[in-house]
Amino acid sequence: MTDEVEGVILAAGLSSRSGHYKMALPLGDKTVIERSIEGMYDLVSRVIVVVGWQAEVVQRLLAPYAKVECVLNEAYAEGMFCSLKRGVACVRASRFFLQPGDIPLVSQAVYQQLLTIHQDVVIPTCGGRKGHPLLLSSRLISEILAQPPGATLRDVVARNSFTLLPVDDEAILWDLDTAQDYEALLQRQKENSIPADQQEFRAMSLYRRRRR
Repeated sequence: MTDEVEGVILAAGLSSRSGHYKMALPLGDKTVIERSIEGMYDLVSRVIVVVGWQAEVVQRLLAPYAKVECVLNEAYAEGMFCSLKRGVACVRASRFFLQPGDIPLVSQAVYQQLLTIHQDVVIPTCGGRKGHPLLLSSRLISEILAQPPGATLRDVVARNSFTLLPVDDEAILWDLDTAQDYEALLQRQKENSIPADQQEFRAMSLYRRRRR
């Protein structure tokens, strides 16, 4: 293990609730998956992106990012914890961020705040609600990998000490599961002055046409 920090992003799911492959949806001048790596990118030595369904799409979108390594979870249909295991098995650093690929607007400031806490598990909160990303010690990897089918990360966290870190960023709670979530993310991005301008309108129009 090194003293560096890595990131694990889970992007293998079926996007069954959104009606469209959400990792490739436009969000300003980038896609959802690109936004998801953006906040952590300058703070980590490597970003491990677990891909499954539509793997080739994510690999193509992330090809320009030198720090990104895509790893394939062929059993992605078994659920998120299976993808989590696939990702953490590749971690070499002493700590790593864990982030679902459909929570794309978390700021770099949140990641920086998490790094100030040295505990096995650090969980950001906003308004009393837990969100993502988590910052985990690599000491937990062997325990995660040993979990039986049907287990969750919540089971592992409950058996270990964790720290809740209040942050002033509601984006830790904003995930993308439905078309309504996507519309809300586009609006929130605009309100937060993330460059998008007229591309947001085009992106939403394209999404609606594909839904017809």
